[in-house]
Amino acid sequence: MEVVGALELRRSPTGYSPRRLPAWTAPQIPDAFMDLIVQMTSGVRLAFRTTATCIELDAMVTAIRLEGELRAPTVFDLAVSGAHHRSEATDSGNTIVVDLSRIPPGARVEPGAPCTLRFDALPPGMKDVALWLPQAAAVELRALRIDAGAEVAPRVRTGRRWVHYGSSISHCMEAATPLGIWPAVAARRAGVELLSLGFAGQCHLDGFVARTIRELDADCISAKVGINIVNADSMKERCFVPALHAFLDTIRERKPVTPILLVSPILCPIAEDHVGPTVRAGDHEVVLDGPAELRPGSLTLRRIREIVADVVEKRRAGGDANQHHLDGLALFGEADAGDLPDGLHPSAAGYARIGERFAERAFGTGGAFATVGAQPPNTGSPRAKGASPDRS
Repeated sequence: MEVVGALELRRSPTGYSPRRLPAWTAPQIPDAFMDLIVQMTSGVRLAFRTTATCIELDAMVTAIRLEGELRAPTVFDLAVSGAHHRSEATDSGNTIVVDLSRIPPGARVEPGAPCTLRFDALPPGMKDVALWLPQAAAVELRALRIDAGAEVAPRVRTGRRWVHYGSSISHCMEAATPLGIWPAVAARRAGVELLSLGFAGQCHLDGFVARTIRELDADCISAKVGINIVNADSMKERCFVPALHAFLDTIRERKPVTPILLVSPILCPIAEDHVGPTVRAGDHEVVLDGPAELRPGSLTLRRIREIVADVVEKRRAGGDANQHHLDGLALFGEADAGDLPDGLHPSAAGYARIGERFAERAFGTGGAFATVGAQPPNTGSPRAKGASPDRS
């Protein structure tokens, strides 16, 4: 069995916890909140070949709920031979209750119990299996069981590897199922293998992420940047421009010709022309006002889109033919505003639409990754809950 999409498996007395950054980055992760986000298994799946007709997973889930809201069920997806087989949900596990009205966010833990997920009625014979772990929770893997006497073989990698870096809008906590995150939707349609570095609230061009990507086996790389810079007001324009160059330069040290696609932010009406930071107020995101003398150089989404386009199309255009730009509004713009329930994050349907559009614009004819992908696209609809097949 292979844990695809995890860059570390951290061992404890009771199991193994997948993490989406390598162990060496741990001392550089700035706080406990990002550490939790790195443990969340968006895009992570257990992949193997087997003759089993029933699979059971014992796991301890640690999920998040926002203060004042109900915790959503934690969903696991099973794909068999490239097609969705079943979704199973649990309410068990630990819950971290987060108060986003504070900067930095406050948190408390409500302890819970482990769960068992059972997937039966699998077709007979040897087949590829991918058990997708929840995107909105951390998971400790405690036991995996299959039928007595069933055979297990290593998975066969299909397609080429796409590494994607981004914010909560790439992490996709609000998606209905693990296969509903937009990077998974895009990867499935394009026939490529996904490694997702979508970190909710944590896309700040961190050097340790650039160095991680630099060392990965990657056939194509994308980075969707900007919204968290506004959300946290973490960089002025003076810092953002060289930080963006440095992030790209670091990757290029080991990946001199790998196609890189830089994607600017999707629509967020509250931050289009208003600088951050943003905070949660009830069920919506709002921007905070501050002293005017502290605002010079602060960034809006509109300005970030201009900078991203300028960096790729002008400043770096002369020496890097494999550096590309995609305007985030082409993925989710004004016409999609009805699918922003909280004013910032897309709905499940909105995420599916982003995935479809990204697959078309990045992997389709004329796209940055047009030659990447060894399989024809799967055109089955990913919008129904649990209906997105897996290519791994």
